[in-house]
Amino acid sequence: MADAATATPTDGSAAAALAFLTEMSPDLRGAAILDGEGAVLAASGEDAAAWGEAARALLAAADLADPEPAEQVHVGSESGEVFALRHEGLVAVAVTERFALASLMLFDMRQALRDLAQPRREDGEEGGGGV
Repeated sequence: MADAATATPTDGSAAAALAFLTEMSPDLRGAAILDGEGAVLAASGEDAAAWGEAARALLAAADLADPEPAEQVHVGSESGEVFALRHEGLVAVAVTERFALASLMLFDMRQALRDLAQPRREDGEEGGGGV
C-alpha cells in the first residue's frame, strides 16, 4: 500500500526520524527518508541525491512485480541487506549488515515513519499515490 500526503515534514523532523533509526538499529550502515514524491528529506552521509535515486529505482523495480505498489522491500546479499518501506505517504530506505533481523528493522522503520507522519494525521491530511 503506497500512499503520499500533501504536506512534507520539516527537514528537522525527518533528520530526527533518521536519528531514531540509527539509534535503534546497531546494524544500520545508512538510511534515508523520502517524501511520497521521492524527494529526499534526510539521508546518511553527504550524497542525499544518490540515496534518492537508488531508493526510487529500488521501489520502481519492486513495483513491476505486482499491479499494487510494493509496501515493503527486503533484499539480501552476501555483503548486506537493503530494506525499503512505504508508510503514510513517506518512504524509508535502509542498508544494514548482513544478518540484521528483518522484522525488527521493518518495525523500527515503520515506527520512525509513523512518528514523522503524526502531525499530518492530526491535521487530517490524507494520502494518494506516490513513490
